[in-house]
Amino acid sequence: MIFLILWFVANILQAVLTEAISDEAYYLLYGKNLAWGYFDHPPMIGLMTFFSNLLFEGNLSIRFSNIVLHILTIIVIWKLIDEKQPDARKVTLFFIIVASMAMFTIAGFTAIPDTPYIFFTALFLLFYKKFLERESWLNTIILGLAIAGMMYSKYHTVLVVGFIVLSNLKLIARPKAWMAAILALILLIPHICWQFSMDFPSIKYHLYDRNRVFEWSYFLEYLPNQLVTFNPGALGLVVYILFKYKINSLFERGMYFLIAGFLIFFWAMSFRGHVQPQWTVACTIPMILLIYRHSLQNQKIMRFLKIWITPVVVILLIARIILITDLLPMHLGFTGKELRDKAVQSVAGELPVAFTGSFQRASLYPFFTKRDAFVLSSVHSRQTQFDIWQKEMNYQGKTVFICSNVEGFSKLYEINGHTFHGHITENFQSVNRLKIEYTLNNSELHIGDTLDIHFKIHNPTGFDVDFQHSEFPVTCKIVYRVLKTINTADSEMDECVGILKSGESISRSVKTVVPELPAGNYLFALSLFNNICASQNSEYVPIKITSPKNDR
Repeated sequence: MIFLILWFVANILQAVLTEAISDEAYYLLYGKNLAWGYFDHPPMIGLMTFFSNLLFEGNLSIRFSNIVLHILTIIVIWKLIDEKQPDARKVTLFFIIVASMAMFTIAGFTAIPDTPYIFFTALFLLFYKKFLERESWLNTIILGLAIAGMMYSKYHTVLVVGFIVLSNLKLIARPKAWMAAILALILLIPHICWQFSMDFPSIKYHLYDRNRVFEWSYFLEYLPNQLVTFNPGALGLVVYILFKYKINSLFERGMYFLIAGFLIFFWAMSFRGHVQPQWTVACTIPMILLIYRHSLQNQKIMRFLKIWITPVVVILLIARIILITDLLPMHLGFTGKELRDKAVQSVAGELPVAFTGSFQRASLYPFFTKRDAFVLSSVHSRQTQFDIWQKEMNYQGKTVFICSNVEGFSKLYEINGHTFHGHITENFQSVNRLKIEYTLNNSELHIGDTLDIHFKIHNPTGFDVDFQHSEFPVTCKIVYRVLKTINTADSEMDECVGILKSGESISRSVKTVVPELPAGNYLFALSLFNNICASQNSEYVPIKITSPKNDR
């Protein structure tokens, strides 16, 4: 109990003194706009920040619920160990192992989806263990609740459940195992309905939009990132245990499958893009269980733990102290953001602020300044929850501060060491919500070809759009995309557009020349450009660009 109290107090102090990071501010907006789902994540993290915001202001308005849930996670993991004769030595050993897990400790004082995900994973494993001992209805129901809780926290739940089933294929023939799965599915119906109503934005983002061209750096950085996620000593020791010791129970077999499965799966995923280090965080729980048990049974492992793992706890403690200082460079995201946003506010005053591309800036600004902000996504940035909220529609025709470099209007500000472009507009207009439908007659294009593309623009908003706006005139650009590499080309419209009224649709044609790009496969789209950014207004279609016809 003393360790738990100290852990809780340390995390409270850390949470209060460590500047909020951009993702946390984003999740706070989730909590202020509760829904059954969000563009990037399931809704659990939004619920967590909602409760925190009810109780506190400042950093604890984001982090408090996660801190409490983290303490409950430690209790559940201790229950998983099922120590029959606990004493001070064993409890100390347990907390040293837990404290050495870097990502696990970070999840203890920050508001990230991993915190509830780890909690429900621990709960799932606890009642899976109980289910193996006795297939009672209580164990079945809580198992189903835990699966639903995991899925409402992170989609990686599919891997946790999948690897456990692979470790024990007899579960497929157990009626109560199916009942747990059905209960979880029933509880997930609201989220499934939300995804369906929104045209599955989360699935599209995670399965397709995150794809990259293979780079050796993604593959080679994976192992170093995992060494940081867990700590080199713990990861090395667990790999040794996996190879050295035979599995002595069905539950332990599941722990082996979880560790090996996650590590191998995400290393394979590095072939399609960057793998974030925390994606394997579910392995923390089986790692703690295996290291604890084998440390008590093998003196060599205990000595290794004292020499190589215990010092990590000291290093992490020093790192946590550094986090509450201004010693870290701003680009790491732990310091300097409040002063930067206060600098912008000194110019914007009470006005809402429009950012481009960065949902992080639009999330942090209202947290630090208590003033509204929104982001205009573009073909050069990914879409986010802001594209579902469409907050910019509240400010059409109104006075807004544009925190971006709009040619001919913005000026450069240097305030308290922070530099940014911006200007105040008294008649804001955006085109992100206009929809374009077009027909491309040929999917194979040659460099230098002149294309004549017929398209239709529809204005589904409640506002008229002036294509000849004095500050934000609208033109059409052609987009050529290869994963995250974006190229744009100008086009010439056959007939000028004046004002596109609310609910109106018009047809036009544009001429454009296929630019000199490397031959290969691309995604093609039409985009409306309004001096702020080139917005994503149409669907992408696959094309192939080849060399000029006269070279063939």
